[in-house]
Amino acid sequence: QVQLVESGGGSVQAGGSLKLSCAPSGYIISSCAMAWFRQAPGKERELVSSITSDGTTIYAESVKGRFTISRDNAKNTLYLQMNSLKTEDTAVYYCAADLWLDLRVPCNGEYAYWGQGTQVTVSS
Repeated sequence: QVQLVESGGGSVQAGGSLKLSCAPSGYIISSCAMAWFRQAPGKERELVSSITSDGTTIYAESVKGRFTISRDNAKNTLYLQMNSLKTEDTAVYYCAADLWLDLRVPCNGEYAYWGQGTQVTVSS
């Protein structure tokens, strides 16, 4: 069973930076759309940013200009560079992806695979 494995979370002071990474644990043919979501205590999970296989990106208004999503297609790895972090960015961050595992079953546009989450804590 393929899983997404995240790394890079941690604690940082406001104004600091962190970089998250996410990669599948097993063999895949390719990764299609990939995204980062986050969930803060007492709040619903929200989309932070997404990126298609050809590099088209979307950002939540709250992170525009501060966060950058990118991917290395050769490594099927997703990144999220987070700069100028604010206390309100504190949350568990989740990687999600639409993965192509079987030649007979191409990507379908849904985030069927999720990581276990990594905690990001920003203190004032």
